[in-house]
Amino acid sequence: MWIKICGNTSPEDVHMAADAGADAAGFVFAPSPRRVTAGQVAAMMPEMPADLTRIGVFNTQDFDEIVSSLRTAGLHGAQLHGELDFSLAEKLRCEFDRGFFLIQTLHWDTNNDPARAEERLRNELRAIARYPVVDAVLLDTRTATAAGGTGKTFDWDRAKDTVAAEAGALRIIVAGGLCPGNVREAILSLRPWGVDVSSGVELGPGRKDPAKVCDFVRIARSAFLEIEPAPMYPSAMGPV
Repeated sequence: MWIKICGNTSPEDVHMAADAGADAAGFVFAPSPRRVTAGQVAAMMPEMPADLTRIGVFNTQDFDEIVSSLRTAGLHGAQLHGELDFSLAEKLRCEFDRGFFLIQTLHWDTNNDPARAEERLRNELRAIARYPVVDAVLLDTRTATAAGGTGKTFDWDRAKDTVAAEAGALRIIVAGGLCPGNVREAILSLRPWGVDVSSGVELGPGRKDPAKVCDFVRIARSAFLEIEPAPMYPSAMGPV
């Protein structure tokens, strides 16, 4: 099991995630109310728990920009949004050491007919399975106005058969509209390797709610225990 609290903007929120038992903290470098700069994240580094995996979230295909932000901020890995770009993933894999953790985001597009959204997800999972350059695949929701960070769930019931059939050994992380009230349902339905939450544990954009963070982690860990000892995906890794 792997739990990431994303959209952090302060060291207090990062410590909150770590104290609650999260495995990773995410920092958004893409346009967002939760956007931070590499310099801001670097300034937080001395106060961050050493055993917490730190992930930068990017919605750009610019290799130099991603590398510069990761190195300046001192992060352990990257989460890529946008179109699938295996050449970018390969370059990032070669740029960093073996501990670098690379997540590729795939989107369930709520603007499409559900059958088309399902077919696109199936094809992208098949492509990644044939070319295993990423460490994990994050499933998120795309709307007419945002590719990720929407605070909206996707069609778990429709997606679960596709994920079960096509993911194989891929580590699947579920995101998109998760909160303490629905994370158990998402885990039991999709049986992922991990979950990712941002707005669902906030007081407001970029301000985490301690009670919601703790509840989310507690409920998620309990739900993961319900699908073990035989999860659909490989067991969770520790901090990068």
